[in-house]
Amino acid sequence: MSHIITAKNIVRAFPVGDGENFYALKGVSVDIPENSLTIIKGRSGSGKTTLLNIISALDTPTEGSITFDGQEIGALSDTERDMLRRRQFGFVFQSVALIPIMSAYENVEFGLRLAGYEGDRKARAIECLTNVGLAERMQHMPYEMSGGEQQRVAIARAIAHNPKVIFADEPTGALDTNTGLKVMQLFKDLLEKEDISIVMTTHDPGLMQLGDCVYEISDGEIEGGSVDAGND
Repeated sequence: MSHIITAKNIVRAFPVGDGENFYALKGVSVDIPENSLTIIKGRSGSGKTTLLNIISALDTPTEGSITFDGQEIGALSDTERDMLRRRQFGFVFQSVALIPIMSAYENVEFGLRLAGYEGDRKARAIECLTNVGLAERMQHMPYEMSGGEQQRVAIARAIAHNPKVIFADEPTGALDTNTGLKVMQLFKDLLEKEDISIVMTTHDPGLMQLGDCVYEISDGEIEGGSVDAGND
C-alpha cells in the first residue's frame, strides 16, 4: 500500500516557562495510506489535534520529518507551505466556519476563489454540493440549515478545489450520533468519487470501525501502531 503522507519521529514541544517544555508529541510516526480514511483517535489533550496540525502543515514539529507525496514539507518556504495547504489540502473542522452571510453555494464558490481554482467554479460548486446531498439546499443560508447540513457544506467546500488530502478535526463532535454516522458514510463515499485521502480525529470509539486505518494516541504517543480496521 502506498502512502500519501509519512511522518517520522515527530516531537512537538511547547515552552511553559523557566526553561521547561511541555511535550504534546513524543516521537510519533504515522503513515497515511492513499485513497483511504485514516482515523486518529484519542481523548481530549492526547495530542491528536497537534498531530493533525503538523501533518497538514498548519504547524511545524520541534523534531522529526513529514513527507507529502514524496516531498519533504520541512524543506518548503513559508510561501510554499501556504500554497501546499491552499491547493493540495482541504480542511473540515468541528465548528464548520461557514460565512454566515453567504448561501451554501456562495460558501463553496468563494472557497474555490481563495484556492485559485482555474476551472468552471459554478459547475464545480454545484457538483460538490450535489455529491454531498445538498442539490436542493444550495441557495439556503447557514442559519436555515441543520448542523449536519452545515457540515456537509463545509465538506463540499473542502473537496471543491480537488485537493489530495482532506484533514478533518472532530468533524462529528458537535453532531448527534445518527447525523455523525451519515457524515462518516459521506466521507467513505467521497473516497471513491473524489479520489482523495481523508485524515480525521475523533474521541468517539464507535467510529473506529469505519476507518481503513486507525491510530490511537495517548499522552503524545501512538499506542500499538496502526490498525487495519477493515480486518478487525
